[in-house]
Amino acid sequence: EVQLVESGGGLVQPGGSLRPPCAASGFTFSRLGMSWVPQAPGKGLEWVSVINSGAGSTTYADSVKGRFTISRDNAKNTLYLQMNSLKPEDTAVYYCAKTQGSIATMYLHEYDYWGQGTQVTVSS
Repeated sequence: EVQLVESGGGLVQPGGSLRPPCAASGFTFSRLGMSWVPQAPGKGLEWVSVINSGAGSTTYADSVKGRFTISRDNAKNTLYLQMNSLKPEDTAVYYCAKTQGSIATMYLHEYDYWGQGTQVTVSS
C-alpha cells in the first residue's frame, strides 16, 4: 500500500524556517519524481517545488525560488522541504505527492498519490 506521511508543520514567525519531512512507503521511492504542493486557505492546490528521481534535479515556482529547497534521502525514503525566510503568504497545508514516472512536473494531474498534508502557519 502506497503511503505518504507529512509531518513537521507548525506555527512560525515571519522570517523563520521549517523543514517538514514526507515519509514514503509502499513503492520504490528512488525511482519516482516527487513534489510539494501547498493549498492556501480558500485557494486551490499550487505546486511550489518538484524533484526528479535518483539524484534529483529540481524546479521551483518563482514565489519560493531562493527561499525553499526540496531534497530527498533515497536511503530513508523521505522527501524534505527546507523553508527559509517564511512569509505570511506561505501559510498553507503542504502536501507531498508522487508521480508515476521519473520526471516530476508542475502538472498536478500527473500525481497519483498524495499525503494527508501538514499545516504551516506563518504569523507574528
